[in-house]
Amino acid sequence: MANDDKRQLIRSLSFLSGLGISMVAASFIGLYFGIYLDKWLDTKPWMTIIWLGFGIAAGFRNIFILTRRALREQEPPKDDDGH
Repeated sequence: MANDDKRQLIRSLSFLSGLGISMVAASFIGLYFGIYLDKWLDTKPWMTIIWLGFGIAAGFRNIFILTRRALREQEPPKDDDGH
């Protein structure tokens, strides 16, 4: 395996693990806020469900942003005339 292939493999693996961590972290943060608000406001289980939904949505948003950024970095540079 060539040195460039190893670098590309490491970049791909780090990108994919970053996506997973981003999704899980956002979901857990939403879940935590929901549980906290349910205990504070005595609205069990509604705040947990709502905030978990917000966390999952934020995780998908992060995946979308990170994927779009990675695809933009892989595009070849454009000429001055836009081609």
